[in-house]
Amino acid sequence: MTERDAAPGELDEIAARRKGFATRALSSAPARAVARGIRGLLVRYARAQPREGDYTDPPRVTILTVSPWGRGGTTRAAINLADYLKDRHEVEMIGLWRLLDKPFFEHPEGVQPYAMEDLRPGHRPRGLKALLARIPSVLVHPDDRWSTSFSLLSDIRLVRKLRRRTGILIATRPAMNLLTALLDPPGVTKIGLEQMHLGAHKPGLTAAMPGGYKKLDAFVVLTEGARADYDKLLKQKVKLAVIPNSARDLGDPPNLDTKRVLAAGRLTRQKGFDLLLPAWAQVEAKHPDWELKICGEGGWRERLEAQVTEHGLKNVQMPGNCDDMAAEMSNASIFALSSRFEGFPLILAEAMNKGMAPVAFDCPTGPADMIREGENGLIVPLGDIDGLAAALLRMIEDDELRHRCGLAALETGRNFTMEAIGPMWDELFEELQEARTAGASSVR
Repeated sequence: MTERDAAPGELDEIAARRKGFATRALSSAPARAVARGIRGLLVRYARAQPREGDYTDPPRVTILTVSPWGRGGTTRAAINLADYLKDRHEVEMIGLWRLLDKPFFEHPEGVQPYAMEDLRPGHRPRGLKALLARIPSVLVHPDDRWSTSFSLLSDIRLVRKLRRRTGILIATRPAMNLLTALLDPPGVTKIGLEQMHLGAHKPGLTAAMPGGYKKLDAFVVLTEGARADYDKLLKQKVKLAVIPNSARDLGDPPNLDTKRVLAAGRLTRQKGFDLLLPAWAQVEAKHPDWELKICGEGGWRERLEAQVTEHGLKNVQMPGNCDDMAAEMSNASIFALSSRFEGFPLILAEAMNKGMAPVAFDCPTGPADMIREGENGLIVPLGDIDGLAAALLRMIEDDELRHRCGLAALETGRNFTMEAIGPMWDELFEELQEARTAGASSVR
């Protein structure tokens, strides 16, 4: 769940107003020319050369994300990374908005969070700022699914934050990657990060990537499968690196004899719970003493509840958001991932790091990089409901398999802890800084 899910009506209303404004106000050629002019001014402003006193040693790290206060996997991964880096770098997290007084994930001590738009009651912009907040962004690619979440106000505030900024800048989704490349602040090493697989993006956004991403110093993907896809698209125009997201340590392994299957994620099409429930119907018919618990909230709740009724399921819990996933995983033995697509399923990495026995669809991308069939889990062809049911039944009925996979998953999960992932970022930073220093020397 992201912070958008915390107040979907408010954010949808804001997005609708911006889209409507764009349709009305930017439909004429003169209005579009004005937008292009504003865009040019913002780009030039962002490209001001840093002064000597702006540089720090070690370099400052800036992370662009949707919201440091939200609860999505991208936010969790960004906070994990910030926590790892804070002891050696000054770290700031810049988000699109803030809706919540208290962040869902605790912010690391010393890490500064900033919201380009504070949408909490009593904090919203007024006057000219309120008008700017209604106007759509002139910097963000319109085909990114978060494009209407940006505004001219967020454009201006971001450009101010990045002007004469130095160090390392990490953007965490395509809109921000392309925006970073467009602004091209001269004092920062620019790293783009992809949290989804390539096929999840609209064609217009994908088409913009080769031209935009070539201005990045590096582009980080989460899996080898994603690297192969982007290798074909980007044609070596930018340095590619594979660095998975890091999983939290969620404590001691669960009791693998517990008769509960756990799933978690937003109640949306992506997470595929509409495929998991008919598979579970086959499981429940044979093992009525087992139960399925789905943690999460989202727009598909009514649809999924109707499926539960349709299949006459008695042992399915959908309690909404589960704030303590460590406790939920401690009270289950099998983790089910039914997603249609992922970038890197961080929740699966955390379940494996916990020592749960995983069963997953072979969705793009991630599960195939993590699960070795029959060794540390079971993997099923994408969308195969009968196959998913059969895999769950096999894991339930074979105690030896379940215990063996849980133990092996625990070993695999250690590869996704920050102790394993953090040094990959250190190595990338060092390599890029050396290249930047060498480039500056050659210019002189």
